[in-house]
Amino acid sequence: MTNAGRLRSFMVACLVPGLAVYALFAIVPIVWSAYYGFFDWSGIGDPKFAGWRNYVSVIQEPLFWRALKNNIIVVFASILGQLPIALVLALLVNRNTWFFRAVRSAVFMPMVLSTVVVALIWKYIYHPQIGVLNYALKLIGLESWTMPWLSDPDINMYAVAMPIIWANIGPYLIIFISAIQNLPSEVDEAARLDGAVGLRKLVLVTLPMIWDTIKVTVIMCIAGSLKAFDLVFVMTHGGPAHTTELLATYMYNSTFAVYRYGYGSAISTLIVLVSAVLIVFSQLLMNRRSSS
Repeated sequence: MTNAGRLRSFMVACLVPGLAVYALFAIVPIVWSAYYGFFDWSGIGDPKFAGWRNYVSVIQEPLFWRALKNNIIVVFASILGQLPIALVLALLVNRNTWFFRAVRSAVFMPMVLSTVVVALIWKYIYHPQIGVLNYALKLIGLESWTMPWLSDPDINMYAVAMPIIWANIGPYLIIFISAIQNLPSEVDEAARLDGAVGLRKLVLVTLPMIWDTIKVTVIMCIAGSLKAFDLVFVMTHGGPAHTTELLATYMYNSTFAVYRYGYGSAISTLIVLVSAVLIVFSQLLMNRRSSS
């Protein structure tokens, strides 16, 4: 066997255990959930085959489409909020000094905190009577701007999106810093000699060279946003009147609150399909951008 063959065999041997664990704990549950979507089951007794009834019921349910609309808002808010902020911060703090290390640690800190703690912090920030946000608005003379941020159906979904953005900037910051630091120094020197500095260098050199990394972060952003559950559940429970309902909270309430496990399995399968469609669509757009 040649050296290349031995290297390929070694790589396969290293990948197989990880792929097996991933298949066992990710792929198999997805397939199993899709299977149970064809049954009526309360969690007790034998499941009864229902065909496509659960899937049709989900699609015909107006609450599902409201939850999907809210999730799309969260997806766009995450992509247009988390990624640009993380990229700008990565460009600003990409220096190995104590100050910039402290900034990176501060940005990453929400990922270390419990999600419940983060949700409670923002819930108190938005509190209409004792919240910091309304107090600050009153302090600077903008009392007319104060409002019940989590109760007003015109604004509460955007208010909920803010802590989701804030809590998830850290991982993308680390990814972008790693991508920028791995750029060849020769390219940086050539760009400087050609007069490409500042914004021009960012647009013409840095972004094209880390474009594949950006595509990966977009995939992570979409998948993470469609799985958003704990922050919203702690802050609003999907209310009031389901105005902040997301697909994950709708699935949870439909499964465990009323014991419709088959219906909930159908919702979870549709979440996977929606995620796949959005990821494929985003990658097609970004591939077109990179080839133009």
